[in-house]
Amino acid sequence: MYKHLIVGDLRIIETFSNYKRNHVIKSLIALSKFLGIYRDFKQRLMDHGIKLSVQDSFASFLRILTVNVDEILDWYRSACEVLKEHERLYFKFMLLTGLRRTEGIIAFNRIIELHKANKLEDYYDYTLNCLMHFKYPKDFIRRTKNCYISFIPESLVNKIANSKPVSQSTIRKRLRKNNLRCEINKLRDFYGTYLLKHGILEQEINLLQGRIPKSIFIKHYWSPNLKDLRTRIFEALKQLEQQLN
Repeated sequence: MYKHLIVGDLRIIETFSNYKRNHVIKSLIALSKFLGIYRDFKQRLMDHGIKLSVQDSFASFLRILTVNVDEILDWYRSACEVLKEHERLYFKFMLLTGLRRTEGIIAFNRIIELHKANKLEDYYDYTLNCLMHFKYPKDFIRRTKNCYISFIPESLVNKIANSKPVSQSTIRKRLRKNNLRCEINKLRDFYGTYLLKHGILEQEINLLQGRIPKSIFIKHYWSPNLKDLRTRIFEALKQLEQQLN
């Protein structure tokens, strides 16, 4: 592998899609740093004109243009009709937290695991009604995708704690069997957009979705009242639940 990074043909990287190419490049960069040849490898990437792809404004516009909120909720309802009870509970959990798919699986199953060990308070703050993902950095704190906290009603936490663990592959197979696409990550887009439309500040949504902007003000001076934020979020999500019933 060391020899390939130094003299191998890197043009194969260009055969991947933008999404996969970014992951391949990031993985190779991490490996080159581990092997102590990062400077040489970085120069080779530059010589080949290979760099990470960044979504441009036009691509963002196309995404906005094609996203239909009503379609997301229609898909959510259709999916819940074919899922088992604990899987429907997972979908509700995802809709009300805006977590990424893998984060949601880990968080959902950890609630069950800790409840059985009588240690749920290590994860769930009963005073703030908040899952404290940051306590498990190996699972939730990564270089580019983080997850710090999620406000969730105690009643929902208790239902999850007494349900069955969920499997991403099982859910995907069940949806496919019923001719439904697996679009769980779109619930994250819906969550952010919904909260913004219901008065939650962009900075607050960024915090909930694991993004801390580079703004000096945000990093060093902004101190939101978490109890107040919880109250406003629960009020907004209560309206969403009523809409789904």
